Amino acid sequence: MKTVLCFFLFVAIIHAALHDHLPDDWLEFKARFGKNYKNSFEEIFRMSVYKENQKKIDEHNKRYEVGEVSYKLKMNHFGDLMQHEFKALNKLKASSKLQNSENVFRATGGKLPASLDWRKNGAVTPVKDQGQCGSCWAFSTTGSLEGQLFLKSKKLVSLSEQQLVDCSGNFGNEGCDGGLMDQAFQYIKANGGIDTEGSYPYEAQDDSCRFKKTSIAGTDKGFVDVATGDENALKEAVVKIGPISVAIDAGNMSFQFYSEGVYNEPDCSDTQLDHGVLVVGYGTENGHDYWLVKNSWNAGWGQNGYIKMSRNKNNQCGIATQASYPVV
Repeated sequence: MKTVLCFFLFVAIIHAALHDHLPDDWLEFKARFGKNYKNSFEEIFRMSVYKENQKKIDEHNKRYEVGEVSYKLKMNHFGDLMQHEFKALNKLKASSKLQNSENVFRATGGKLPASLDWRKNGAVTPVKDQGQCGSCWAFSTTGSLEGQLFLKSKKLVSLSEQQLVDCSGNFGNEGCDGGLMDQAFQYIKANGGIDTEGSYPYEAQDDSCRFKKTSIAGTDKGFVDVATGDENALKEAVVKIGPISVAIDAGNMSFQFYSEGVYNEPDCSDTQLDHGVLVVGYGTENGHDYWLVKNSWNAGWGQNGYIKMSRNKNNQCGIATQASYPVV
């Protein structure tokens, strides 16, 4: 009994001492991102992780200031996560299937504009937030289909990621434990459509399927893969088709804290893909070619929810390895 009382007394003393000496930047971080921890021990650990991440961010940004790197980092809501914990949040189920040569978009070599941004043409919905659910694949799927439906009807309607999380399991997807865009396109076709976001809102967790035919916003007739690893084909697809679903390697610390500039990460893999996102355009900034990519980690991450990823750098991060779009 004395041992138990001593333990709780020790915890109480640590808790009081901790809250009397918490750095202002840590308190600001917690308040800004709504962070709460189970006990003082966890908070001490998370604060140490935050401090180490901030140190790495500061070191990187010093290199940015002298022109050694082309992009900047900033602290965000992933700041109290170790890299392996952050990486575990990315649960795209990368495909190893061979492409069907009859259903692949290939480059024709025609002249294309120097830059493009589908947001300016009204084909992209606002940045969304997948939360603590490995549903990036669902957001990439809806983003591409939202764009295609807009280009066909001139009406931009937000589609339900939650429906894909809840209802597409028979097509190989696993809800918050991961999935694949092509499998989601297949589900939407077989199901006869997908509901609006408003009628089937996002919950960031697995739930039972509650699809309603009366709330369908659109459907697809299948999907087309973009020629694997071909950035020229991807560029042409973005121009001629619209926003394109892509899979990337997003597991590096540099991606975790990306802020602005053209992301250039030599350690990125072009085969170990763990995150589904949406290419909505491309361009060149300060001599660096980039892909304009919409993420699903809320508008506070990156450049208002977007990242400019290196283009014409040997398919860096696998941006063109597993690209596809729905047919409407």
